[in-house]
Amino acid sequence: MTDSLTDRDYRDTLFLPTTDFPMRGGLPQREPEWIKRWDEMKLYGQLRADAKARGAKQWILHDGPPYANGHIHLGTAMNKIVKDVIVRSHQMTGHDASYLPGWDCHGLPIEWKVEEEFRSKNRGKDDVPGDEFRAACRAYAEKWVEIQGREFRALGIEGEWDNPYLTMKFESEATIVAEFLRMAMQGALVRGAKPIMWSPVERTALAEAEVEYYDRKVPVIWVKFPVLEHSGHDDLDDASVVIWTTTPWTIPANQAISFSGDIEYGLYEVAEVMSEEEVGFPPYAKQGEKLIIARDLADAVANAAKIKFLRPLRERFGENGRVSVVELSSMICAHPLANEGPFFQHKIPLLEGQHVTADAGTGFVHTAPAHGEDDNIVWSAFARRFADRGVDQEIRQIVDAEGCYTPDVPRFAGMDIIRTSGKKRGEPGKANNEVIAALAESGNLLARGVTTIRDAHSWRSKAPVIRRATPQWFISMDKPGPNGKSLRENALAAIDATEFFPATGRNRLRSMVEGRPDWLISRQRNWGVPITIFVDKSGQPHTAALPADTAKALNETIKAAIAKGGVEAWFDTPKETFLSAHGIDAADWDKVTDVLDVWFDSGTTHAFALRARGIIDAETGQADLYMEGSDQHRGWFQSSLLECCATRGMAPYKQVLTHGFIVDSDGKKMSKSIGNTIEPEQIAKQYGIEILRIWTASGDYTEDLRISDEIIKGSVESYRKLRNTVRYMLGALDGYTADEAIAADKMPGLERWVLHRLSELDGQVRAAYNVYDFKKVMSLLINFCGVDLSAVYFDIRKDSLYCDPRFETAKAWDKKTEVFGNRRRAARTVMAAVLERLLTWLAPVMPFTMEEAFLESHLKDRAASVHLLQFLETPDGWHDAELAARWEKIFTVRRVVTGALEVERREKRIGASLESSPRVLVADETLIEAFKGEDAGDLFITSGAELVHSATGEGGGFTLDDTPGVIVYPVKASGVKCRRSWKYFDPATADPAFPDITPRDALSVKAWDATHG
Repeated sequence: MTDSLTDRDYRDTLFLPTTDFPMRGGLPQREPEWIKRWDEMKLYGQLRADAKARGAKQWILHDGPPYANGHIHLGTAMNKIVKDVIVRSHQMTGHDASYLPGWDCHGLPIEWKVEEEFRSKNRGKDDVPGDEFRAACRAYAEKWVEIQGREFRALGIEGEWDNPYLTMKFESEATIVAEFLRMAMQGALVRGAKPIMWSPVERTALAEAEVEYYDRKVPVIWVKFPVLEHSGHDDLDDASVVIWTTTPWTIPANQAISFSGDIEYGLYEVAEVMSEEEVGFPPYAKQGEKLIIARDLADAVANAAKIKFLRPLRERFGENGRVSVVELSSMICAHPLANEGPFFQHKIPLLEGQHVTADAGTGFVHTAPAHGEDDNIVWSAFARRFADRGVDQEIRQIVDAEGCYTPDVPRFAGMDIIRTSGKKRGEPGKANNEVIAALAESGNLLARGVTTIRDAHSWRSKAPVIRRATPQWFISMDKPGPNGKSLRENALAAIDATEFFPATGRNRLRSMVEGRPDWLISRQRNWGVPITIFVDKSGQPHTAALPADTAKALNETIKAAIAKGGVEAWFDTPKETFLSAHGIDAADWDKVTDVLDVWFDSGTTHAFALRARGIIDAETGQADLYMEGSDQHRGWFQSSLLECCATRGMAPYKQVLTHGFIVDSDGKKMSKSIGNTIEPEQIAKQYGIEILRIWTASGDYTEDLRISDEIIKGSVESYRKLRNTVRYMLGALDGYTADEAIAADKMPGLERWVLHRLSELDGQVRAAYNVYDFKKVMSLLINFCGVDLSAVYFDIRKDSLYCDPRFETAKAWDKKTEVFGNRRRAARTVMAAVLERLLTWLAPVMPFTMEEAFLESHLKDRAASVHLLQFLETPDGWHDAELAARWEKIFTVRRVVTGALEVERREKRIGASLESSPRVLVADETLIEAFKGEDAGDLFITSGAELVHSATGEGGGFTLDDTPGVIVYPVKASGVKCRRSWKYFDPATADPAFPDITPRDALSVKAWDATHG
């Protein structure tokens, strides 16, 4: 002590927050250290053991496998972060939430990269033996699995990283084969030559999930098909049916023309054509020729063909100018290239089709059944009748795997549709221009132009694809299965039984399944799981052609070979080895060498990643959640649904959650060519992965998420506020133990209000996590920390925490001192409750910082990691709606007082709120009653306050527009300033031993002195 009490320095008697938890996180440096710690302590194993000890029920998020090719990007990082938040939050709400990462290791994405590597060494794909090529693919995938695994782990993703599932593991490949053979044995496997999307660049069939749609400029032509036969009026003699197409290269494959019974067609004569001087070139249309076109499109056709006047020719027949459906159905046309020789001199019938519209073109659709799905459907529907009309039923296959015309096609043999190599790969080949030239020479080109269409491109090579009918293997969508229902019916029923987030996902997936054709599962590639089928001379697979017992035994031999040697066991083993073991003459069978669609691989992951490991709901046989980008409605969600419905009659999941994609601040797709990309590593080095996690969780990730430097800085600010809140509580709770805790019913009203807020948040946070609404979680907690805690509770209780007697000193003093001590005890008890909940509520999103805070807190002895804790249950009695309503009234008045004091500070009439003792006039008496038992000055953080019931003001005063009936007069505080707490007080009330501090502060100092000597 000093000799003079009035000269005493009271700073040592204050209880200022103390903590080793730094203000700055140093995330880029600290995050790798935390990951290393978790790995060393085998945290994932401890989580599984803890869940088992608790008897927790399994909750399974099944990880959709990314391709093992290339570094992760911001989109894949966001995907894994969302999954990690989901798994962590479910683990902390009482579940056994495991996370098994996996990779898709087969397929075109990897094969394409390996082809590029061989090409760089001047070795084309055909120059590399199959086994060498597949070995290179396997090595490539292994390399990227390791790299991506490290990159995903650096995001703070906790999971079974030492034993992920890989589609290229032998046991996985064997299971994929088993699933395929199971479907084949059920009769779902069919072979056909339907038009499918074909990539000439990659020389393989592609599924819808493997294409992207881009705009591209294409030629558009109007072509005349001369009428050869008809049963109508003689005015149809010498007429031509006009078609319109954006794929001139398909004209040599034309076999029919389609029309609609719902469209009115007319017969027109070209009465006048524009001159060469008017248009700059001689029009193809000739005066006097007769054209049959849709009446609603006649003007558009005339405009395209530079025809000044098209004269209708049908009025004299009293048919309102129509060419009837009967007349059209009887027509046979000549091929427009018939002048090129016998190859094109086949009959072209007119067929009524549901796909024909009058939206554009001529109302007639040129029909090449080898190159269009609708074309093939309408052709197949009428094929039985062709023989009677002298029409050849065989579908013309005139384009090879390279996308070139076959050698038997006159004039066009060998010409390419799309360039498949060189710098101009993916650009148009010679086919279109040469066909247009031939049509012009024939006199059957009516008009030509250029238009822009949105067309399919390979998502790997980015080159356009064509439609081409080739022999392929399909899984039937409509053939009845074991339960009497088709795959389509089973899948639609499963969709209806699945919960979708967002709910619109159901309709999207449902519409895709309703309208999809049979599932094309064959690919003409090297790197993949083979279609393990032997085909007899009639084209039947062994699963259908052999007796069931023999087929099953052969299947077991195939599966055992794959399990032992992987896919090489199929490619390298002679067919005789498989077949002779079962007494089958190999000479009668061919071995299929196509591979399965890679989506079939990933569609079966539930079988080898979950079921084989026992990670599945024992009651339903399903995972709880599949979560991927919204593009997977046509990809993994759908292939998994179809595969599981085909083999088990149900969906493999209970819920489907989709996320959007990442765009820049202007909503543009990220692209390296534009220069608007941001890489995860860039954010990690500058800010830390925790910031990326906060950004992910704070936005609506089910929609496209915007990102930019400014947006990331907003996440940095959110992090700073949350960290400072936690840091303040850690400091305020220095030395806190359970002995200091005080029962809720003995706490002041303010503390009980905070407990009520915690009870509300507990329900809200759990509910939001349960429906994957992390944006709501973050909004709730950031608002709670910034408003309820920092702006209200901490601000009000700061004086008590710093200046009231500490728990241990109050116990050693008198009852009067204990009253103040209990207020501080209550504050610290409540802060402990807040901290315990914030650490766990935020841990799924901020695993690094919450771990750091946990190990600096009084909770550190409860577990080895914050992630081994559970969300705390809310004690009975914390929720008190009546109390909350009373405090809302107090805060209503407080907001006006705070606003008035802000003005006083801004105008420099006071320096701090303690320099004021406001007079507050309140019209609503219930607002004043709410303050009963409370010290208004403490709540306003002023040296005093006077609340007066008054319906009218006294002139002047401060008001808020949204709070009528409350007027504040910020009266200057009287008395002297306490040298310890800075409150103004009446010196006459001071303790004679401590005349320069308030009576409360004097009691605190006496208690301090009694315990510190």
